[in-house]
Amino acid sequence: MAKVKRTGRQVKDPADAGRKYCLHPTPQQAERLGNWGHTCRAVWNVALEQRLYVYTQRRKNLRADEQCGYLTQARHDLEWIADLPSQVPQQVLRHLDQAYQNFWNPEHPAAFPRFKKRTSRLTIPFPGQAVRVTKLNRTWACVRIPKLGEVKFRLTRPLGGRIKNAVIRRDATGRWYVSFGVHTSRTAAPPNGQPAVGVDFGVKQAAYLSDETEPRLMPQTLTKGEQRRLAGLERRRERQIREAKRHRGGKYSNRLQRTLRAIAERQARQARRRSDFTHKLTTDLAKSHGLVAIEDLRVKQMTRSARGTQSEPGAHVSQKAGLNRAVRDNTPGERRRQLAYKCPAYGSELVLVPPARTSQTCGACNLWDPASRINRDAFACTGCGHTDDADHNASVLILSRAFPDQVRTASAAGHCGAQHASTGQARPAMPRPCTGRTREPLNPSSAAAQPSSDTEGYKESWQVIAGRMSKNKGVSGLPRDTPKLGP
Repeated sequence: MAKVKRTGRQVKDPADAGRKYCLHPTPQQAERLGNWGHTCRAVWNVALEQRLYVYTQRRKNLRADEQCGYLTQARHDLEWIADLPSQVPQQVLRHLDQAYQNFWNPEHPAAFPRFKKRTSRLTIPFPGQAVRVTKLNRTWACVRIPKLGEVKFRLTRPLGGRIKNAVIRRDATGRWYVSFGVHTSRTAAPPNGQPAVGVDFGVKQAAYLSDETEPRLMPQTLTKGEQRRLAGLERRRERQIREAKRHRGGKYSNRLQRTLRAIAERQARQARRRSDFTHKLTTDLAKSHGLVAIEDLRVKQMTRSARGTQSEPGAHVSQKAGLNRAVRDNTPGERRRQLAYKCPAYGSELVLVPPARTSQTCGACNLWDPASRINRDAFACTGCGHTDDADHNASVLILSRAFPDQVRTASAAGHCGAQHASTGQARPAMPRPCTGRTREPLNPSSAAAQPSSDTEGYKESWQVIAGRMSKNKGVSGLPRDTPKLGP
């Protein structure tokens, strides 16, 4: 079914899945890709400046269709813009259009488009018809890029559909990646019939499930030795930057560049470990439960700085900064994004509930009293005497808010108070809820994917790949023939 944009044009078979691979260009190709990335950044900044100037002087909104005419003239006059493939700057202007649409959309959290710095991540966008993928063997493939030729990349997983767009990126460590937006023709999976669960994403504890008696803990993303090394590198960076401003007019030395690369390497390693845990957690939640209820958190508002202004400085700034880092390290927004497309793919449903007062309301009698929250980890209701772990009590309350029309009886976990869990048994499974629509758009499932014509360079293998099963407590317990889902 065609998707209608706000401009009135129809997009047939939009991309509904993403594939990311590690790109391995030659030194000559990497140098040219770097130049292209900076050119794309310059095109973005000039186009944004032109739009701001025209609106300020004439109160007129420029669009990509009109700016493409100026772009054609610029390609005739400037060789460094003409070196780009013709489709790339056009894609940059379309992305700028999308940034404006997101800003004008009251339901989208995007801010006004900003200028890109030279130190920003380099991105080179391509439309789907401009690239072609050729499979070399089981582990390697190459992508044909206009004006650059064939570039090899590690084929860690099949594409699984037709390529609709492609983006080449370089991270802070200097590694290159290629991402494909593919159309897979997937449909939503039928309900899996698993019990419902409420999940409380915390800071000290990564996640606490309402039907479990122990929290899910995220392993340390950096060891103590790596943390000490990172702290030493950051102190060295600050010292070298001061010396550069004092003696070289702010110009970075080669030693400072090496220090920045070493810091980026460790931060990238930390991000990969965090992403690995997040994917395992969200996949297990979507596979093992028929409904997943989480809080509708506003992460940007939660992690605002308490610094204040010069006239009215804030209080407890360093403590609030540490709390903000801990919240971002648990990535509640990324977990919500992954659950949004994994839940329908595995036959479950994602429900967002209001987060107000979940840490101070009793999950047994629904009495709200701030005095019930004894400390960070303990909860004791002042009304009915119910005692529980504070995060587990919040997860039970989150699950109850997912069913506002149903009257639930209080059920107890193994470590609750004696008046609610005298036998010490685990909390019984919740009744399966009726299926319905979720509050945010979801990607369809790959479990019922059908073969489609592949015109992007090689015939894709549609054989389902079985997912790995870990040995920790996060194992879902499903058989090994369960389809593996990709982001």
